Amino acid sequence: LILVMEALEEGKLSLDTKITASEHAASLGGSQIWLEPGEVMTIDELLRATVIASANDATVALAEAVAGSEEAFVALMNKKAQDLGLKNTSFVNSYGLDAEGHLTTAHDVAVMSAELIRHKLIRNCSTVKIDSLRGGESELVNTNKLIRYYDGCFGLKTGTTGQAGSCLSATAERNGLTLIAVVLGSPTSKERFAGAQKLLDYGF
Repeated sequence: LILVMEALEEGKLSLDTKITASEHAASLGGSQIWLEPGEVMTIDELLRATVIASANDATVALAEAVAGSEEAFVALMNKKAQDLGLKNTSFVNSYGLDAEGHLTTAHDVAVMSAELIRHKLIRNCSTVKIDSLRGGESELVNTNKLIRYYDGCFGLKTGTTGQAGSCLSATAERNGLTLIAVVLGSPTSKERFAGAQKLLDYGF
């Protein structure tokens, strides 16, 4: 998401740039918007699908739009991780499903999150509770329940895999103070939200 924001700010892409879904993007499993090979969507639509609904296929389509291929994008991700001083992060795919050597830590996710929220555009997606694509045919429901009930919460991203458990990077702002709480490895979705809420309460 950081790399997509940078590409938008540098003018390499715009929100209305149209992207044609590749076979590779359409083949992804897990959370998805069921992209068809050859289907055309805008960067704005793919961004909303990625941030709101954790769509892996949309994520790969964005990666290909930025770097030409997912492989090239992953190289940019690892370069960015180095630039941010992340010592314990290595990416092997763009969407975060379990893979050998695909690793990060709570600290590194917090640093990435801090970098991401410097780009105000992310809030246009991360604060949306429900949205839709394809003229209302495909519903997007935000996987981050904290934005519904936690005062000041404006994001940021959930993640769930078999190996990592239920994870969350939660961002909230009150009276000019912005906090980030990262919870990894929760046994249930409910527990990750409760854990993040407890951390944010403590911080405020």
